[in-house]
Amino acid sequence: MREADDPHVSLSLLEIFGAMMRCATTVEAAEQLGISQPAVSNGLRQLERELGVTLFERVHRRLEPTAEALSLYEELRPMFGVLRGFMLRARDIRQGKFGRIRIVATPPIGHTLAPRAMKALVQDRPEVSISYDVRRLEDVCAAVKEGSADVGIALALDHHLDLNIEILHRTHMVALVPEDSPLASQPEVTAHDLAGERFVGLEAASRLGQLVRTAFERDHAAYDPRVEARYCSTAAALAQAGLGIAVVDPYTAELHRDSGLVQRPFSPPCEISAAVIQRKGVPRTRLVHSFVEELRRQFRSSPVA
Repeated sequence: MREADDPHVSLSLLEIFGAMMRCATTVEAAEQLGISQPAVSNGLRQLERELGVTLFERVHRRLEPTAEALSLYEELRPMFGVLRGFMLRARDIRQGKFGRIRIVATPPIGHTLAPRAMKALVQDRPEVSISYDVRRLEDVCAAVKEGSADVGIALALDHHLDLNIEILHRTHMVALVPEDSPLASQPEVTAHDLAGERFVGLEAASRLGQLVRTAFERDHAAYDPRVEARYCSTAAALAQAGLGIAVVDPYTAELHRDSGLVQRPFSPPCEISAAVIQRKGVPRTRLVHSFVEELRRQFRSSPVA
């Protein structure tokens, strides 16, 4: 239990005292603390009243620390180091230079632009760590909603009742065509073109698979893939292996640019959006904000139109 006459001193007064012990004048101490000179003088007087001890005496128009002040400063010196470390850490957190960020993404962005954004994020932030996973869309949404991920990244998700969706980029699906295919010389590949070709489809349960099926229906073309795959990356690998033409997102297609395949616009157009996903009602931390900005820069510099 604290005695009635024990002083109760605020950290701000101790900061003023510490600055004054390190500096030659109240003006210099004020500059170091970023406050006014009168605030330093008033703070010192208040501290002396609360402690009941004279800390400084005016000698030849200068304030000189008393023996009591020197003794107290030696006691407080370790605390000033701790306080400075605390303030520096708070600054790093505020500027997104410290902490751990949990990211989960669907494969198209998760295997392409997201790793580049993470590399840029940690490049000048040695005290930032990342937990990263690539999952299907339903699992990405569930992880963000339950709080096991700070931010999610996905394609073809414009709205969600329980999550905040921010669209970073819009583009269209493309066809990956073997270089020696007659379709490689065409300016675009249509659903009708693929009706007579070996074709790698996307699983109907996926959003991108639904988009491609709908495009075939709009073009009144028969949808009859030779092989179906869950992910665009798998479909692209199958196309590269010679199993047929694949319609995939352009981010995945960029990874296969020099693999014997060429990209062609796919028609009817299948628009897709790249989005950042966060929980509703949860403020975006500075670290998450920094990552989203890095990701936005990756989209701006990407060759994907």
